[in-house]
Amino acid sequence: MKAIQLSISGPWGHFRRPETNRTPLTHDFITKTALIGMMGAVLGIERDEMRGLFPTFSEHLLYGVRFWNPVKKETHGFVVRSAEYPGRAKVSGNRKLTRRRYEFLREPHFQVAVALKGDRVEDYFESFRKHVKRGRAQFPPVLGWHNCPASLELLSEGEFSPPREGDFEANCFVSNEHETKTEDADFHVGIDRIPTYQEDFWNHPDRYQTVVYPFGDHALQTSGEFYEYSDGGQWWLI
Repeated sequence: MKAIQLSISGPWGHFRRPETNRTPLTHDFITKTALIGMMGAVLGIERDEMRGLFPTFSEHLLYGVRFWNPVKKETHGFVVRSAEYPGRAKVSGNRKLTRRRYEFLREPHFQVAVALKGDRVEDYFESFRKHVKRGRAQFPPVLGWHNCPASLELLSEGEFSPPREGDFEANCFVSNEHETKTEDADFHVGIDRIPTYQEDFWNHPDRYQTVVYPFGDHALQTSGEFYEYSDGGQWWLI
């Protein structure tokens, strides 16, 4: 499978957990759906057009994530205006002010692998690769929120092998269904349930995937499915 590896970083990031509405919390890393949205921004695809492309991108791209910085989170408060009655607000000019607290990632930095599954989105994939390689973006890429700018760098271009089964050392996230030795780990191991498919800007609940991952420059001793990159690195992709 044709693939690229990216460095994605920024001062702040917020990838909202949908079950946390009152005080929005963030996933620990960039999700697949957030990455697809970032690709659309780099390519300059308008929101309405991107709405129809999300299902195709979700099905025909695979991705994996490694952590380059420790996960640090901070909570900050913002004053927001209520949008419960937009029609009334437009007439009266009065909208309720509320203070909400949001959780953010501080200085997130990820190594992200993106692989092409089939040829349905190959033109978009190639255009995205060229944009990042040249340091270009039609719309500013962000880490989940419009006020969390993202820096993208193309690290390498290569290929992933077909999926294999066996023992491997995982610096990236893996499925909770992998046989992973975590009991003897002397570093922090995270677990999360992340969206992998979006349609009409809605993340399908039955397409969430539970993943396990090491923080920082550590690896998990794992057994199960993996993909091998051109440089010999072993990843699990979803």
